[in-house]
Amino acid sequence: MRDLSNDHNWLSINTATVRQQADLIGIVEACARRGIRAVSPWRDQVAHVGLERAVAAVRDAGLKLSGYCRGGMLTSDAAHRQEMLDENRRAIDEAAALGSPCLVMVVGGLPQYSRPGSDPSKDIRAAQAQVTEALAEVLPHAQNAGMPLAIEPLHPMYAADRACVNTVRQALDICDRLDPQRTGVVGVAIDTYHVWWDSDVWSQIARIGKKRLLAFHVCDWLVPTKDMLLDRGMMGDGVIDIPAYRRAVEAQGFDGFVEVELLSSDWWSRPLDEVLDTVIARYRTVV
Repeated sequence: MRDLSNDHNWLSINTATVRQQADLIGIVEACARRGIRAVSPWRDQVAHVGLERAVAAVRDAGLKLSGYCRGGMLTSDAAHRQEMLDENRRAIDEAAALGSPCLVMVVGGLPQYSRPGSDPSKDIRAAQAQVTEALAEVLPHAQNAGMPLAIEPLHPMYAADRACVNTVRQALDICDRLDPQRTGVVGVAIDTYHVWWDSDVWSQIARIGKKRLLAFHVCDWLVPTKDMLLDRGMMGDGVIDIPAYRRAVEAQGFDGFVEVELLSSDWWSRPLDEVLDTVIARYRTVV
């Protein structure tokens, strides 16, 4: 396992971590000042400053991307299906323009939540089938753009509204169907917050293989968790054995950036400098 204690060369900041403190340009500049070498922007933050300006800011700061957030929301009724496909193709093109190594896919839950206006459904298995079908449809565009799609399984508390793929096993089953040669054109993003509870996770991480292990995200699970979406913990403040997950992914050959993704109303209320400095310190000591 890599020794992260002496520097932060392999730290990436998911820009949602400080989305309330600065726009994307300000986040990129603050990261560059601290020698943070990578970011993972969100599409709305890129749209706010404009794609061309975002590309220039990342390039001029000498930063890389560890991913781009996010494509997905792949479930819909028939009337919204083309909208969904077009949006995901645009996300792929944006990720390519920014030089991202992958597009993170949050796949969506039941159609009425993933695509507002869609006819309501309670059939989560139909939603899961739609995910595979939609990924198959956008995959040629991703291949042409040279953009791997990283399926991110989310904690089951998000199954209805954000992601009906909740385990690494489910994500890899989709990868096996769409890319049986295991080329890595479709793979998995592992986020400790979403998978730490899963008793099957170790055998499934061992199943991934280096080419399909496209991203690794870290933060912590607080007890109690006060909000389903906006109460993630800073690494070391919760109950996740984060080094165990890093050991597992690095055993599969993962040698990329460790991406800190912290959606937290608490940390959003603190100064930008405090958050980034704390992230660096925790990255070196508890990740």
